Parts: sequence; structure tokens; C-alpha cells
Amino acid sequence: MAQYVSHRGVYSDPKPLWAAGARLDELGVNAVFVNGGSLNDALMERAAREGAKVYAEFATLNGKGYVEKHPEAWPINDKGERAPAAAWFMGVCPTDPGFRDYRKRQLEQMLDRFEVAGVWLDYFHWHAQFEDPNPILPETCFNESCLRAFQARTKIKLPTLDGKQAAAFLLSKHAKEWRRWRAQVLEDWAGQMRGIVQARRPGALLGLYHCPWTDEEYSGARERILGLDLQRLNRLFDVLSPMVYHGRMGRRPEWVGQYVRWLSRRAGARKVWPIVQAHGEPGPVSPGDFEAVMRHAVSAGAGGIMMFTSRAVAEDPAKVEVVRRLYGEWGAKRAN
Repeated sequence: MAQYVSHRGVYSDPKPLWAAGARLDELGVNAVFVNGGSLNDALMERAAREGAKVYAEFATLNGKGYVEKHPEAWPINDKGERAPAAAWFMGVCPTDPGFRDYRKRQLEQMLDRFEVAGVWLDYFHWHAQFEDPNPILPETCFNESCLRAFQARTKIKLPTLDGKQAAAFLLSKHAKEWRRWRAQVLEDWAGQMRGIVQARRPGALLGLYHCPWTDEEYSGARERILGLDLQRLNRLFDVLSPMVYHGRMGRRPEWVGQYVRWLSRRAGARKVWPIVQAHGEPGPVSPGDFEAVMRHAVSAGAGGIMMFTSRAVAEDPAKVEVVRRLYGEWGAKRAN
């Protein structure tokens, strides 16, 4: 008997699929994950007509466009300098009160405007970049906002608020407390976002797009640098969506299943809805590999699935057929 998958999704605006003459229900798609800034009435209405719920991706700690205008929110590295942008990502200081209020207002306004079925937090980590074979993993953030917040929460007295000197002190004498505090900052963010979603849209889900590393990879950098303690975050999110981009990260298709299985054992079966790669960058993703990563994820226990991106599927008729066939198989009701 074929496995049933409750949420069969696409990531990004489904307009390319519609332009190619496809319907979401005909493809077996019942969930659309769209950047919150791309939501509009026409998308919401057509998705509903074709039987798909809409979930908003919310770029939580992406500081691009904000830190340039608000330099106090620029993350400071262990040299006491502004951390340079990664290859394509610019983070932000997560404790900056102005930025936090800015994102809070954005989320509230989006939820008041659109009746989404859930919100998926994206870019939810301290400044770094992980979606490459050689990740960029700086030590941050040592600005005064973070240093004062760390002192207030831990009661550890710092000898100075100078970023470079404070970084040397913390990383040599209080690294454990520093790492734990950084993870707690993200837990606080998640708790606040969850409260907003529950207040504005009762019953809507809160999901997390996140780095697909185990506890040990890159010397524990998922928690050590990114600040992601999945065991604790698991209690705050309804769904975990690891970004298992095998092509971007230089992995083989079967790795997708291996990671989904590992995470499912940690988070609980059916709670893991991975996002897999259909997009051919930096190298091509063949229809065969696309089907393989989809099947590996579901056979490993994924309760839902989506792919990056809808355009990458729409531009390749063979990938459209993969979606139609697999989603038709996985959408069939369980036999009694």
C-alpha cells in the first residue's frame, strides 16, 4: 500500500505552473508555501478553488535592506567588526530591539491581511550561510545589544563591552554559557512568533525552515554557530522543514532520506515536512534525481513534503509528471 502524505506542497508562487496550464488539484498539490511578500488576493482565491491551503514563508532574521539603513543592527564578529555579508545572505543582530519590533509588525500585518493556514519561519539563525558544501560560519554577534542582553540573562559580568575583547573573553572562558544563551535568543523569537500567529490566526501552523545538519556535523555548528537547538525548538514549532538541498550542498540523493529519518526520530514521526531541491543550481537536478529525493524523503517517514521551486518544476515537463505521479500516489486515501 502506498504511503499517505498529508501535505503535498510546492514552494514559491504557483504562477509558473498555472502559466503552463496545470491545476494544483490535478497535480495532487494541496499546500502552497509562498513568500509572505508575494501573497495577494488572486493567489489566495485560486489556490482555494483548486483545493490547496496557502502557507506563508516569513524571512525572520534576514537583515538585507534593514542593516544598511540601521547600522546598529549589523552583526559584529569576533574581531569587533561588522560581519561581512555571506555569498548571498546578510544576517542581523537578533537582539536589536528596533529590528525585532519591525519584524513583529510585519508578521501582524500579514496575518491581518491574509487568511493563511500557517507561517513558516525562514532565515531563522544567527548570521551564517549553510546551503553550500563549504558553509560560511562566523562567530557573532558581539555588539553592545547582545553583550548587555547576555549579561542580564546569565548574570555573568563582562570586563568590557568592546566587541573584540568581549569575544575573546566569552569564547575562552564562557563558551558554553554563550552558546546556550544564543540558542535561547532564538527560542524567545520562536515563542513570540508563535504567540502572534495564535492570536491572529488561531489554528494556523507554525513551521520552521532550517539547516539540515545533525548534532555533530561541522563540529556541532548547527547549534554552536547557527544557534539552532532542535530538541528545544521542537516544542515551539508544529512542523520542522529541513532544507535538504542535496545539489546545493554537494550530497547524494539518498542523504535526503538519511537526514529525514534522523530528524524524525528526534522530532516525532509525521512532524517532519522536508523541502527538497528541484531547482538546477549550482548544477542540474535531473527528473530522476528529483524523483529520488522525493521518494527518499517520504520513505524515511516525512509527513509532508514540498519542493524548491514551483518554477523549476513548471519549466521541465518531466518534473511536472514526477509531481503528478507521486502526489497522486501519496494522496490516495488509506485502505480501510
